[in-house]
Amino acid sequence: MKKKLLPIFMILGQGLLYAQFNGSLESTNQYYVDDSKIKLAENEANERFRSNSYLTLTYKYKQFTVGAQLESYEPKALLNYSPKFEGVNLGTYFVNYNNDKGLDVTLGHFYEQFGSGLALRTWEDRQLGIANSLVGARVKLSLADNLINIKALYGKQRIGMGFDFSKTNIAGLDTEFQLAKALGSEAFDSNLGFSFVNKHQTKEVAFINAPADVNIYGVRWNNEYKDFYLNAEYLYKTKDAIKMAAEVDPINVFSGNAMNLALGYSKKGFGFSGTLRRLENFNIYSDRNEIGNQYNEALLNYTPALTKQFDYSLANVYVYQSQPQLTFFPQRKAGEIGSQFDLYYQFKKGTALGGKYGTDIAFNFANWYGLKAKYRVYEDYNTVETKTFALGERYYSDFNVDIRKRLSSTWNTALVYIYQDYNTDRIQETEGQVFASTAVWDNIFKINKNSLKVEVQHQWADSSYKNWAAGLVEFNFLKNWSVFTSDMYNYGNDDAEKQLHYYTFGAVFRKNSTRIQGSYGRQRGGLLCVGGVCRMVPENTGFTLGINTTF
Repeated sequence: MKKKLLPIFMILGQGLLYAQFNGSLESTNQYYVDDSKIKLAENEANERFRSNSYLTLTYKYKQFTVGAQLESYEPKALLNYSPKFEGVNLGTYFVNYNNDKGLDVTLGHFYEQFGSGLALRTWEDRQLGIANSLVGARVKLSLADNLINIKALYGKQRIGMGFDFSKTNIAGLDTEFQLAKALGSEAFDSNLGFSFVNKHQTKEVAFINAPADVNIYGVRWNNEYKDFYLNAEYLYKTKDAIKMAAEVDPINVFSGNAMNLALGYSKKGFGFSGTLRRLENFNIYSDRNEIGNQYNEALLNYTPALTKQFDYSLANVYVYQSQPQLTFFPQRKAGEIGSQFDLYYQFKKGTALGGKYGTDIAFNFANWYGLKAKYRVYEDYNTVETKTFALGERYYSDFNVDIRKRLSSTWNTALVYIYQDYNTDRIQETEGQVFASTAVWDNIFKINKNSLKVEVQHQWADSSYKNWAAGLVEFNFLKNWSVFTSDMYNYGNDDAEKQLHYYTFGAVFRKNSTRIQGSYGRQRGGLLCVGGVCRMVPENTGFTLGINTTF
């Protein structure tokens, strides 16, 4: 018997020797309380403790990888997450095969992106409550020594928890041809890409005009030459349903398109980049019933706000959200057109402006408008005629200057100025327009082996919340520990009851790949944005315990 079992144990032993096991755990736990100014809504007060937890495991053996993510939203998900995230269940699971001959096959859940993501992008962002993976099959092929790369996929999109998927079938094909490599050139890099996405959703009586099939066609051309790059992309979407007020329009269907141009130059001490984009009716959802939902569920593509992503709290009071949608009611909007430019320069050490350690200065400018269009509303149908490059009403603009300098071996400082023109009427569909200026002084001091961060901010605004003051102090010590406190004070609000302090204090412990954070404070309500994608969060007060670890 022992002789028969010996070969089996040898095989298992070899498998464990060459296998690789990885895992991670993330858990955010909050207990909400009522204070003198902020109280939970009546329908939320019965569940004051809420928790989002994610356990991710992957096991790799030779060319195979198996993975799964167990998710828990018990007893309820954190405030303002989709109510479809509830209970404990498998969020994602997959099996992948990948060899060195250019073949990659995945069955189960997968995240994917075609080009810049305008045609297709699925991803996970736990802060925003986005987990919109596709469930099915994906094949990647690299042919002719990576001269041609092909992706093909088919499946349904994840909706909520467990085994809940959209009713729509998604098919996609993306190809990329290495043009410079085919020409034998090493002086520049150039590739040409094509994308096709199809979503098929059975027609419903309620949406008699909505087509069963909606297609997206895209072409892109990416180029690099020495220190320069130039990328261009164009996409077309066939007719699809739109949203009218709180409901999906049962009658009117419209096509859409997108254009994106990015160019830049970079070398040591100097860099420039610019992006120009036009979106017309180009929000894409896998399920027509989910169009424009507040949780970003069933979102199939990626249309982030192309503005500077700020690290400072007051600069994020007025945040732009991209406006790709076509609507007739409650407002008439056809999409957006605009640009963003960045300029970076480093004054060298030893120069008048560089000083002993050098000085970094960065400029950013963004300007976004609605599309100029003519709208006609009839009893049975609507029409819209847009002008390709004409600018409509301005939705948002900002200009900012960021100066960073090392003043001594123990002191780094930054001065930041931000000007924002924010059209509340168009972005949030509430009356008003805000002109805001924000100044930031950010400092980091080294104290022996410890560090101290001190940050002071002020915002002047002519309307809406009016003036704010904010500050942050963070002390890092003993390599593993941090303590922090911060406050945002809306002292200029016209409503005395809303002149609130949004304070937070807490501590962080780090050890190897484990991070534990505990805090107590108030959360300002409004838009929470990550990478240019946003969701609304409510005001709340409470305790938070966060745990992150990998193994």
